[in-house]
Amino acid sequence: MFKVLFEDNHLIAVSKDNNTLVHSDKTGDTTLEEEVKAYIKEKYNKPGNVFLGVIHRIDRPVSGIVLFAKTSKALGRMNELFKHKQISKSYYAIVENIPHKHSATLTHFITRNHTKNKSFVSGKEVANSKQASLCYTHIGSSERYHLLHVDLHTGRHHQIRAQLSSIGCCIKGDLKYGARRSNPDGGISLHAYSVSFTHPVTKEKIDIIAAFPQETLWNEFSTMI
Repeated sequence: MFKVLFEDNHLIAVSKDNNTLVHSDKTGDTTLEEEVKAYIKEKYNKPGNVFLGVIHRIDRPVSGIVLFAKTSKALGRMNELFKHKQISKSYYAIVENIPHKHSATLTHFITRNHTKNKSFVSGKEVANSKQASLCYTHIGSSERYHLLHVDLHTGRHHQIRAQLSSIGCCIKGDLKYGARRSNPDGGISLHAYSVSFTHPVTKEKIDIIAAFPQETLWNEFSTMI
């Protein structure tokens, strides 16, 4: 399921739930890409195939913003913005342990294990690793959990999940990276909250925000931002 947050002739931004696959994989499950194509086809009564370019992805168990391009021209230009780090992305994460520092920049080297579909963090460069950087700020705490705001500087595989786990701040529900138990819905408590960029065609400043999931703990934390 998804909600349209922004749409024009060139781009569409949607917010997905934390059980929707963005792009096809070996499961064969219906994807967000397919759902958005169907939405465009029906809304505009388009004959034949609908062009939709996947600009970026977020993990299946993560909720929040995903950007798509409706034309090849917009896709190429958005890819260039990502390449040159001209798109700002922020997330919120609910974690099990409070970080030692209120805010910090984390810089690591990440190695992806394709067989395990997992990333491993190192403090120094190792074979096949890529540098990963983010900064976090502790926003507030409930009785058992803690809310972090995360600004992502690079887009590595499972980056936020792996880096936060490496400092002892496992994301709630993320069994793969050390969480104590799963979430009832099978997702993890990581939300792609905002995206900002200069529109590649109109040159307008675009700021998109996806509201927190409608869930008790997220609702409690929403009063803190």
